[in-house]
Amino acid sequence: MSLVQRSPADHDCVTGAPDRVTTSGRDDPVTDALRQLRLQGAIFLRAEYRDPWSYQSLTGPETAGILRPGTDRVILFHVVADGTCWISVGEGERHWARAGDVIVLPYGDQHTMGGVGDAQAVALESIMQAPPWTRMPVIRHGRDGEQTDIVCGFLHSHDVLFDPVLRVFPPVFVVRPPDGPAAEWVRANVAYALTQAEASPLGPDAVPTRLPELLLTEVLGIHLASAPAIDTGWLAALQDPVLRPALAALHSDPQRRWTVPDLAAASASSRSLLDQRFREVLGRSPIRYLTEWRMHLAEDLLATTDLGVAAIARRIGYDAEEAFSRAFKRSHGSSPAPWRAQHHLRG
Repeated sequence: MSLVQRSPADHDCVTGAPDRVTTSGRDDPVTDALRQLRLQGAIFLRAEYRDPWSYQSLTGPETAGILRPGTDRVILFHVVADGTCWISVGEGERHWARAGDVIVLPYGDQHTMGGVGDAQAVALESIMQAPPWTRMPVIRHGRDGEQTDIVCGFLHSHDVLFDPVLRVFPPVFVVRPPDGPAAEWVRANVAYALTQAEASPLGPDAVPTRLPELLLTEVLGIHLASAPAIDTGWLAALQDPVLRPALAALHSDPQRRWTVPDLAAASASSRSLLDQRFREVLGRSPIRYLTEWRMHLAEDLLATTDLGVAAIARRIGYDAEEAFSRAFKRSHGSSPAPWRAQHHLRG
């Protein structure tokens, strides 16, 4: 039995809830573009973990094969209903999340999650009921410490935003809906969808909700709010035959010492044409875009990881911490350390 919600006409289940909760209170080009995404998905399990605990997921293709047979990748999200946890992809850093946060794995990569205490990661399949599921699976794992409750969902899309080659997004990122309508909407809809799914005799995909689609649209809008050129042609640039390969190269290796000739070679175009397309579509030069993209990545690393400022500087392409700090202060009006003190999700 497929878990995919197939009716595009289905509404969110909370009476009176809006189809889209915008954090700015108005529509913008990113909001409009995200509305056009074609997404299908479901909430498919919930988990109750008690510290200490840790697990490693299946590979991306294995996860996709279970949740969306016939595909090799899905978008995964985890809503932290209560408690604190971390998540990492591969050998990457740990990103921390707490109650109210939404963890997004835009390419469904294999990942490891855990709680505050140290624990040996177990294979997810060893603690999760094997499909097919007639009711929503509930994972209970860990010992006798503080409990972390997580709600898990997935989506599938062929949109360029989720092309693993382009890698528009980091492999994992954490979004905190701002206090107010957006955060309340997420909590209310997750609670309602869970109630409906647990009561359904046909399993999770019998629940008529667009929650996964709406939730992902909302958190992507929040995440992209600090991305460069979002109010000009950023999304259109991902479709541009000159800009797309240059952006794919830049996004996949932001720490490289990129030059305009390097990016032109990646896009098989001339330097003048590349510069022209960046200015026409994105409203800035290639190097300015690179700097702004690095600052976007720095925000995520400062807010959700415990990496030191010097390590973050190296991760996004700065040899010297001082140079990174100056660039970040120019962009954000604050140096990295005080900015982190105000925004770190683990705090």
